[in-house]
Amino acid sequence: MVSARALLWAICVLRVALATVYFQEEFLDGERWRNRWVQSTNDSQFGHFRVSSGKFYGHKEKDKGLQTTQNSRFYAISASFKPFSNKGKTLVIQYTVKHEQKMDCGGGYIKVFPSDLDQKKMNGKSQYYIMFGPDICGFDIKKVHVILYFKNQYHENKKPIRCKVDGFTHLYTLILRPDLSYEVKVDGQSIESGSIEYDWNLTSLRKTEKTSLDSRDWDQVEGSKVQDWEKHFLDAGASKPSDWNSELDGDWLQKPPYEVRSGTIFDNFLITDDEEYAEKFGKATWGETKGPEKEMDAIQAKEEVKKAREEDEEDLLMGKFHRHNHFSRFHRQGEL
Repeated sequence: MVSARALLWAICVLRVALATVYFQEEFLDGERWRNRWVQSTNDSQFGHFRVSSGKFYGHKEKDKGLQTTQNSRFYAISASFKPFSNKGKTLVIQYTVKHEQKMDCGGGYIKVFPSDLDQKKMNGKSQYYIMFGPDICGFDIKKVHVILYFKNQYHENKKPIRCKVDGFTHLYTLILRPDLSYEVKVDGQSIESGSIEYDWNLTSLRKTEKTSLDSRDWDQVEGSKVQDWEKHFLDAGASKPSDWNSELDGDWLQKPPYEVRSGTIFDNFLITDDEEYAEKFGKATWGETKGPEKEMDAIQAKEEVKKAREEDEEDLLMGKFHRHNHFSRFHRQGEL
């Protein structure tokens, strides 16, 4: 029986050893992350990142990741790795994102850039090969972007893929296979799959040598780039129509602009050619801390409710006290 266990362990180790990991980042070495990640200086208005586990977490150290720190900003940060070819191999891109501020309008996606990208000058117009991740803006946009660069054009998956919109950490996984099939997973569960050539309208892909999607050199991972809410809510600042009748039509209410709030955390980046390794990595990171994270959030919520109740009771008592003093002064003045 001991021999059987030893053999099983050896097989597992061999399997993991066969996986090729092109990029992996967990931010477990303190401030050394600054030596690996480059903040773009292309725009002085770009927001800055810090490494933090947030206000609530499953493990204070393991859950540390890149966190946005300034409201209503665009963000551009990248980390480089050795160029590689995934020709004839599966490509897996995976990471976690947490909108603990409960994002009302903003993007939480990453990009894979060519190896010749100038990291200092990276911006929203920099050419990329893959864009992947959640995008949230109001009630209309709650989707997972999967955009591929093919024949000098960007092509987005035509299927609507819904993202998570709560304040917890979620695991996003994109799998592109050499047989031109793909799969999108959220929290380890498959939420969309199909054919790359049909779901991206790349019907001419099989007529080529299939080199545009599976033999590129991949490099750079972008942090977050906030979506401009004005693209989705053009009437936010609209003026009252000239024929508006308040008595008949009611009061004119402008749609308030959405505030893009900071606090999003990116962590557990992985690019590999092995689906099994990605699954194990996801379970060892997000899988280990997702439960404790929700428990900590629940405890904090109870404490906040308790504190609010105590403050209300204190305000109520203070109000009675002030009213009582006022009445006593009035009564004494009447006696005089």
